[in-house]
Amino acid sequence: MDLVEVIPDRLHTLRFPIGQAYLWRDGADLTLIDAGHAGSADAIEGAIRSLGLLPERLERIVVTHCHGDHFGSAGELSARWGAPVLAHALDAPVIRGDRPVPEPVLLDWELPLWEHAMTVPQAPATPVEQELTDGEVLPFGGGAVVVHAPGHTPGSIGIHLPAHGVLFTGDCIAGVGQVILGVFNVDRARAVESMLRLAALAPSVACFGHGDPLTSDTAAILLAAAETAAAAQPSPTPAG
Repeated sequence: MDLVEVIPDRLHTLRFPIGQAYLWRDGADLTLIDAGHAGSADAIEGAIRSLGLLPERLERIVVTHCHGDHFGSAGELSARWGAPVLAHALDAPVIRGDRPVPEPVLLDWELPLWEHAMTVPQAPATPVEQELTDGEVLPFGGGAVVVHAPGHTPGSIGIHLPAHGVLFTGDCIAGVGQVILGVFNVDRARAVESMLRLAALAPSVACFGHGDPLTSDTAAILLAAAETAAAAQPSPTPAG
């Protein structure tokens, strides 16, 4: 796992072989956005300690959606340090193991990527202490706003920190080489709508579930990418 600074004394990326998580810092208090795949807890703890921070100050683990590369180690970290796991109400039953992971509708070019993604260790059932709703404000980052962004999964969310101009997009948007609509969506049309909604927030820093964070010309690049994704959607067939 690689640890990469995004904003000094505020934000780091925890980069795994597949996917990544983010560590947000309010002084000594810590928030983890996603938690990597199962088996990552030791690496995450080590990264926190390497920054001179205490994992005991982990206040919460916010899961952007119910895929194993995003919540796989959340339960172990929660058990170690008592940090509650938060997720949207529509994805929480999947994370708890009460429902299966929703099947994506794969495009042909996504098939080899999906096979690679399936090499991630299976995530264990994980307790979710708090179910989130759209517009809810969480007590970190000067007020972190939950943005329901369905399409990748039904309960996918973004987390917006207006006070800092930071947006965590989960897998709704990806930054792999270029900014694009995320892959493996259960409902591509809704995912595009969510991408447009997230882009409209016009952040100065965008943190993706896959790909390097965007820190320059962010608002314009996000909007252009969202408009490109929307233009690529097939037009609805007229009734009658």
